[in-house]
Formats: sequence, structure tokens, C-alpha cells
Amino acid sequence: MQSEVARMVGVSPASVTRWRQAHEKEGDAGLDAIPVPGRPSKLSDAEKRKLVRLLKQGPRKHGYATELWTLKRVAELIRKQFRVTYDPSGVWHLLRGLGWSCQKPERRARERDEDAIVRWRTHDWPRIKKRRTKRA
Repeated sequence: MQSEVARMVGVSPASVTRWRQAHEKEGDAGLDAIPVPGRPSKLSDAEKRKLVRLLKQGPRKHGYATELWTLKRVAELIRKQFRVTYDPSGVWHLLRGLGWSCQKPERRARERDEDAIVRWRTHDWPRIKKRRTKRA
């Protein structure tokens, strides 16, 4: 039964056992979430929501030359908007907590011709590809 519940919920059977024991010992209160230890955030929930809106506007909207958010740029934005200082590792933890991830922009030539690439792959490449020779 516990292994079936664990599979349905996506946890280990040991977790289900701990939850059952906590419920038997303390009732519903035994299942309450335990706060994560650590320093509280410098930004309130409302400020975090505002930060997400600002980030979605893009870096150019905030005076940067490229459409690339860096940890340093986000820290500057937070300092300007909320008068709160974060070091880059703190910005990283903040963004991760907001569901953002690190992404690297693709590097592609502006002159790139997608149709020409498809034509080359389908017509030219098969024609010039080295053919396998039979061994004696």
C-alpha cells in the first residue's frame, strides 16, 4: 500500500512511512510543512512579482545595449528599483527561487539563410557525402 502511494505521489516509500508515523503521532499538524532554514529574502513577495515583470520587459528597456540579462545587470536593476543590494550569487539564488534558469543565447549569423541550409542538407550533402566502400 505505501509503495503504491509513493509511486502515485512520486516519492520514496520511506517518505510515505515518515508521513504516516508523523500523522499517527501528531495528527494533521504532523503533516505541516517545515519552514526551510536560511536567511529571509531581502525582497517581499510583491517586490519579487514586480522584479519578474521588470525582467520580462528585457534589458534594453532598462538601458542595456543587448538583450542579455546577466547576474550583474539583475543586481543593478534590483539596486535601482528596490534600493537593495545583492551580490551575484544572491541574485542567482533569488532567480532560481522565482523559477528562472541560466540560458545561453544561440550564436547565429544575421545573414543566415534557413532555406539555403535546408536545400544544402537535403540535396547537396547526400550527393557529396563519402559513400561506404565494401571491404574485401
